[in-house]
Amino acid sequence: MSFLSSDSLDKQAALEKCLLECAAGKHQALKQIYDLCSANLFSVALRILKDRALSEDCLQQVFYKVWNNAASYDASKARALTWLNTITRNQALDILRKNKHSDRHDSDDALDFIADDAPSHEQQVSLAQDSAAMHKCLAQLPEQQKIYLEMAFFEGLTHQALSDRTGTSLGTVKTWIRRGLERLRTCMSTI
Repeated sequence: MSFLSSDSLDKQAALEKCLLECAAGKHQALKQIYDLCSANLFSVALRILKDRALSEDCLQQVFYKVWNNAASYDASKARALTWLNTITRNQALDILRKNKHSDRHDSDDALDFIADDAPSHEQQVSLAQDSAAMHKCLAQLPEQQKIYLEMAFFEGLTHQALSDRTGTSLGTVKTWIRRGLERLRTCMSTI
């Protein structure tokens, strides 16, 4: 059975099924999740950590957490890939805080070492559709919410780091991000 499909809903359904099987202790399901998502999750970690070795460690810890916490996944709250990306992002930020490699995060030299895990044509179509929907929803957000969400999720900045960087109060940053996420969630659920 192939889990790769041009339809992102098929992939989501396959990931949700695999997460349920992981929760039931089926090891093969974790391998299937790895096959479906590891390249994407690795790129999320690498973008934040900017270090290949740390990103590989992060990915290993992510799949350990997925195995141990698959039962906590709730499809009504988030898509499977979103849940996996969130675990990866949080794990990468934890590693970043622990290792304090801030001097190594100023360049993109680590990107030269990425393996060619280019997505297939079907995956590219699915990603393009998801990306188009996300961009459409982001365009509907007020400019401040959009900017703060992008800095938080694409640059891996914490609320405090956003506050420090922009000179905006911490409470305001949290409010803009929370409201932006609520609007994104509502918009993405209607697409």
